[in-house]
Amino acid sequence: MPTDKMIARKADGIGWMVFNNPERHNAVSLEMWEAAQEIIADFIADEAVRVIVVRGAGDKAFVSGADISKFDNERAEQEAVERYDRATEGAYTALRVAPKPTIAMIQGYCIGGGANLAVCCDLRIASETARFAIPAARLGLGYGYTRVRRLLDVVSPAFAKEIFFTARQFTAEEARIMGLVNRVVPQAELEAYVTDYARQIAENAPLTVTSIKRIVAEALKDPAERDLALCEELVRRCFASEDYKEGRLAFKEKRKPVFRGR
Repeated sequence: MPTDKMIARKADGIGWMVFNNPERHNAVSLEMWEAAQEIIADFIADEAVRVIVVRGAGDKAFVSGADISKFDNERAEQEAVERYDRATEGAYTALRVAPKPTIAMIQGYCIGGGANLAVCCDLRIASETARFAIPAARLGLGYGYTRVRRLLDVVSPAFAKEIFFTARQFTAEEARIMGLVNRVVPQAELEAYVTDYARQIAENAPLTVTSIKRIVAEALKDPAERDLALCEELVRRCFASEDYKEGRLAFKEKRKPVFRGR
């Protein structure tokens, strides 16, 4: 990695991407966003990685947004701003369109860019300590269509408006009620819970899991833009796979299947 502020590790079919800036509540700099793209690309290319988990270092924050201390160097000039915006959007998009399932493991602050990052993941599992906010209205910032749309893919329009209008911090339980997170667990249990959850997904048939991710994405598009032929092809590949044979054989033999993604 070009920076020690990002950590990547792999174990048991899980790729862990860690935002490692705990002294600043894991605020993100340009080099961190660029490194995140490299990590995600590596995880996607590695067949041994079946699930991607995103987390922040320490127990105080997931990601608390942009590292303001870097603004003088990274966002002072228009060209620098454009590079920063390309890097952030590149990381968001890479995570969102990754063919493998992604999980945000959230504890402490999940603010601004951290909330944007979290909604780019397929699943969000939070500890009771998690706090969520998009404080744009307190800073006079504009939020473009793409980022608003990503939030709307997760929560209802009414809740999206509440998040933006109030700019306040929401508790983990409030976030769960809104549909912003899938699960809320005790802080002491979060890492073990997410690890077990990711392992469970990693042990399932990869072709089935990735096909569902793609089909859900197609279903969320406008009807005229949906690729239904692709959806049918993804289902056909599942039934034609060695994993489908393995799944049936394991069921007959009353054992745990070993799926290989082919």
